Amino acid sequence: MGETIAKNKKAYFDYFLEEKFEAGLVLSGSEVKGIRANRVNLKDSFIRFVKGEAYLFNAHIGRLETTHHYYTHEERGNRKLLLHKKEIEKMRKAVERDGYTIVPLQLYFNARNIVKIQIAIAKGKQLHDKREDLKQKDMKRDVQRAIKEYK
Repeated sequence: MGETIAKNKKAYFDYFLEEKFEAGLVLSGSEVKGIRANRVNLKDSFIRFVKGEAYLFNAHIGRLETTHHYYTHEERGNRKLLLHKKEIEKMRKAVERDGYTIVPLQLYFNARNIVKIQIAIAKGKQLHDKREDLKQKDMKRDVQRAIKEYK
């Protein structure tokens, strides 16, 4: 992976991540310019299947002031994901049969300077699981602090 543009920290907290995939995005020029300017938020975004194709919904890609109004894009528009048929089938089966969900994790530029999105098959966490994660995080922070003070 190359330069990370946006990360969906909420997905790491709210879900158990099973399997990760890399997908391309169908974007317009003004959207790519917005991504290069770091005007992206994946916080409340999700992935759905429409007529056998995967789409990213509710991801915010901001507009630049320098973009002509004729070429601007919808900031929270639907964006098609580019995946192999086998990957789409695998994800669709997991969602329909096992009650999983597909969440976007991060948006980045790959080595060839093309925008890619990392998505994952995920299972929702219960409240007690989230509390356990917070406890683990606090304990790690306390250990790090103690080590730093000891030195």
